[in-house]
Amino acid sequence: MLQLRNVFKRFGDSEPWVLKDLSFTLEPGEGVLIQGRSGSGKTTLLHIISGLEPPTEGAVLFNGRNISTLDDASLATFRNKHIGFCFQDVHVQRHLTVLENVMLPLLLRGEILSEAARRGGEILERLGLGGFACKIPSVLSGGQGQRLVLGRAMIGEPDILLADEPTGNLDEETAKDILKMILDYQKTSGSALVLVTHDAIPPSYNLRRYILSDCHLKAHDDLC
Repeated sequence: MLQLRNVFKRFGDSEPWVLKDLSFTLEPGEGVLIQGRSGSGKTTLLHIISGLEPPTEGAVLFNGRNISTLDDASLATFRNKHIGFCFQDVHVQRHLTVLENVMLPLLLRGEILSEAARRGGEILERLGLGGFACKIPSVLSGGQGQRLVLGRAMIGEPDILLADEPTGNLDEETAKDILKMILDYQKTSGSALVLVTHDAIPPSYNLRRYILSDCHLKAHDDLC
């Protein structure tokens, strides 16, 4: 499904390399865990996977199509159709209600309003946010806000869910709840998952594990 071929990345000709000669594949429904120290390039890697950042060298292929060559409008369409985002900071539209925020990816696809509202309501109930549908996001706690972000990522049934330190700002118990929701969603939905986190992940989730270090992505088993 997704293939990175010999990807290099730096932010300017005189800047140091962030990623070097990185090759990576992601199959449908597969779960991947990426760990590494702060500043090692994990977020940059997720941005490249999603098309938010182009590689300096190399190619990013999705179902054989090089997304690195797409224009901005085509990339936006690609992300809306195929990628779900769940990042550490809760980025939402503050002037929209909780339900409207969750519905937004479907509305951008041209979905009928009533159907988008129905599916959005189902997602909010599933995440324990049904009682907040008509409220604005500012009333939500940190954990509830992260559930909202997860719901917005889930509603479009993405091929790939990208989660970048989604529990970094949460207390331990809330973090466990959010991680379980993400991992259970990946197991039951058929979406592939790329998860960046420092939290311990039980072996029962059977994630392929990598360490990003010194600009290179290394399989966890190769380091043992």
